[in-house]
Amino acid sequence: MSKPSISSPSRADARLTAALALAATLAVGILLLIVLFLLRESWPVLQRVGVLRFLTDPGWHPLEGMLNLAPMLGATAASSLGAILVAGPLGVASAVFGRYYAPPAIAGLFRRMVALLAGIPSVVFGLWGLTVLVPRIAQWQPPGASLLAGILILALMVLPTVALTAEAALGAVPESYLRGAAALGLPRSGIILGVALPAARGGIVAGILLAAARALGETMAVLMVAGNVVQMPASLFDPVRTLTANIALEMAYATGDHRAALFVSGLALMLLVVTLVAAAGRLGGRQLHG
Repeated sequence: MSKPSISSPSRADARLTAALALAATLAVGILLLIVLFLLRESWPVLQRVGVLRFLTDPGWHPLEGMLNLAPMLGATAASSLGAILVAGPLGVASAVFGRYYAPPAIAGLFRRMVALLAGIPSVVFGLWGLTVLVPRIAQWQPPGASLLAGILILALMVLPTVALTAEAALGAVPESYLRGAAALGLPRSGIILGVALPAARGGIVAGILLAAARALGETMAVLMVAGNVVQMPASLFDPVRTLTANIALEMAYATGDHRAALFVSGLALMLLVVTLVAAAGRLGGRQLHG
């Protein structure tokens, strides 16, 4: 009786491969079904009024036939971009601290605290922002519930995603790169800035894109602190309404074209998130070293 070769899969390996392939197929199938559902629900209004009117109508007044989503698209993009501009540098800095500067015991505790921050429910962030952050902003510039409050809350929520993925990317840099740079006489700051961060940039950017995808899809916390006024923000202190908040506020009573327009909002968000996640997967899959 011949022994199985290490290069030939066993029956257990074959069963595991089949199970994993089935799970992957189901995941892709569910995603496609969600996209098809959004398309089916939004198609009537897309067919009747076209895409252009969602950007050119005088305002968002669905009962009067005005379906302009541009202010909410602008608020969504501004809040997500602002959150990434705040959380990106902070997350990368915390990853560098945990990986290269903190003692092992402190680094482990710091990593657990960041992971704990990632598990806090969004409604808790929203409650804290509503009762603490919004009044502080109102003392500076009324009304307090504003784009700035939404940015700060989102930044706090996506910070763990950036920090944990950046630390994983830095941990994947080959140790030989760091030892070689040290042998050349580079100081620790030079090794980090000149070797580690450039080598890990693919994974770091992928983590930032994943954080942006989460910021785009966040609903409850932003709904609680952003003010929910349908307008294109002219400053950080203007109250705004994001696409996700608009869906949450109006879906319960929407009918007809109003309901279909909300599904158009969901379709736009879905396409944005899928694009960001695909880009993150592409960058993460080709982690650059050197």
